[in-house]
Amino acid sequence: MEYRALGRTGLRVSRLCLGTLTLGPLQANLPLREGADLIRAALDLGVNFFDTADLYNTYEYLRAGLRGWTGDVVISSKSYDYTRDGMERAVVRALRETGRERIEIFMLHEQESALTIKGHWPAVEYLLEAKQRGLVGAVGVSTHAVAAVEAMTRIPELEVVHPLLNRAGIGILDGTRDEMLAAVAAAHAAGKGVVGMKAIGGGHLAADAAAALRWAAELECLDAIAVGCRTRAELAFNAAVICGQPVSAEIAAAVAAGPRKRLHIEEWCRGCGECVARCPQGALRLVGGRATVDPEKCVLCSYCVPACRDFFIKVY
Repeated sequence: MEYRALGRTGLRVSRLCLGTLTLGPLQANLPLREGADLIRAALDLGVNFFDTADLYNTYEYLRAGLRGWTGDVVISSKSYDYTRDGMERAVVRALRETGRERIEIFMLHEQESALTIKGHWPAVEYLLEAKQRGLVGAVGVSTHAVAAVEAMTRIPELEVVHPLLNRAGIGILDGTRDEMLAAVAAAHAAGKGVVGMKAIGGGHLAADAAAALRWAAELECLDAIAVGCRTRAELAFNAAVICGQPVSAEIAAAVAAGPRKRLHIEEWCRGCGECVARCPQGALRLVGGRATVDPEKCVLCSYCVPACRDFFIKVY
């Protein structure tokens, strides 16, 4: 496994960051033991970096998978909270449910611009206080928007950015792939830690996932690349490609034979529109009194799933 310094945070992270969204109730909903075993398998491969979020409800997988592990581990979490009290609750929950004394990176979840970062500043102020107390390591933002990457680069208190970036530019809210790449490169040059996400474009690039992952892995401005998985074969595939190692025919065949993720909306959807309002990609709309998805726009971020109070949306 290859390791790199994460900007100027003082953290050293594996090039592959295991994204835990896929494990939990918003996507595969793996049994706890199965998800914990995947985390342990990642550790055995040399992965020391794990991405989660308050929204994902995957802290218990991390707690179980890391139990007894004595090596260095970096956990990155994030929250939509924009108030001091809300962010404090999010950090306390992360510490309690992971069983850890510190969360190495804590971010504002899904920022869009300088304006949204400014609106979340009371939450940032709490994170900075939590950093002084040793509860949080670095503070940052996750985003699908070029404008947010550009904005955080100018803010010294924000040390890590987690941007959406893939070779096709799928899912970028406000610009092209090259515009996002330029913003990310500038952030990295300014000393920010950069953790890429959606390298496979929410599954749109799965037909040649190896090429998509290689494209991301060859970018010097990405310190790490967060990729989710549901099986040991997918984990081994991701680790090998990102580290420039050969993929065995057996692993390649197992990954190719695996099911592709998709967003499913039950026929009995009531058409309340909450999921439509929540979708950052504009991939959902109401047709004939029920929500429908445009698969060409959907990046399987799962942000719509908790917006449905009736649990009519699932990502398989």
